[in-house]
Amino acid sequence: MFKDVGQITSALGEQQYISTDEISTVIFLADQLQKPVLTEGPAGVGKTELAKAWAKANGRQLIRLQCYEGLDESKALYEWEYAKQMLYAQLLRDKLSELLANAGSLPDAADRLGQEENVFFSERFLLARPLLQAITAPEPVVLLIDEIDRADAEFEAFLLEILSDFQVSVPELGTITARHRPTVILTSNNTRELSEALKRRCLYLFIDYPSHESELRIVKMRVPELNARLAQQAVEVVQQLRQMDLKKNPSVSETIDWAKSLVMLNADSLDKHTLETTLTVLLKHESDVQKARRAISGGSREHPLNRRPGDARGGQSGQRGWSN
Repeated sequence: MFKDVGQITSALGEQQYISTDEISTVIFLADQLQKPVLTEGPAGVGKTELAKAWAKANGRQLIRLQCYEGLDESKALYEWEYAKQMLYAQLLRDKLSELLANAGSLPDAADRLGQEENVFFSERFLLARPLLQAITAPEPVVLLIDEIDRADAEFEAFLLEILSDFQVSVPELGTITARHRPTVILTSNNTRELSEALKRRCLYLFIDYPSHESELRIVKMRVPELNARLAQQAVEVVQQLRQMDLKKNPSVSETIDWAKSLVMLNADSLDKHTLETTLTVLLKHESDVQKARRAISGGSREHPLNRRPGDARGGQSGQRGWSN
């Protein structure tokens, strides 16, 4: 267990996750209070990566439940392996015949089978899904419930019992209580409002797009082969794109992909041609791509993308536009 917030920041940094004071504080308190963390924010800002980094920093297994519309208890918690049960029933048919040989009536035969039903409804035939895996894990784990906002409200309500008591009820086996309380991180992209009941059970963390300095540190850490000048230019362009009225802003993960692409293209500076031909790595809607290209090609001199990288952060004020 970590002793202070600074140790959290250092531990996450060792896993190539650049944390802020707010992120480290929430993670520290969640660790101390043993409460789940609900992280909200735009897609691609590092919410899922936080869970992965925290699991590695603790040397714990990461168990991930990817949420989607229509997700139900059987896909998240457990289901019975009926095919395996049928196979065993076929293999044991001689034994079953012996068991029922002297049954005087149908109810008598049913009673005899009922006495043996725990053979077929035991952990041998139980297929554990992520939630049950986390509860029954022999060692502490990190449970990532990813994109909870994509799941239905009914599934969200089902989670309340688990997040409150870390136990689940299996009718055939009874109540199963967690051997070790898992660290739970839930993520949401804000596609719908989550219930107050769920929020009450969690510590809350909002992760926004990083500042210029933080994003530059991320790029340098994740793509060290990119030269310092080009890394600076790339991050400035991404920051400028987010100032535009786009349908979807470029995420941090897309910034990293773009940085890697520039390395693969052997680019040594970010000229107009390179920017225009690689915009689709950052922007995933044609309307956004065209808007950015118009800004680069002939927009206002004061438009963010019509400034040379470096101008927005104190570069030479006399240099406007892009080099060809």
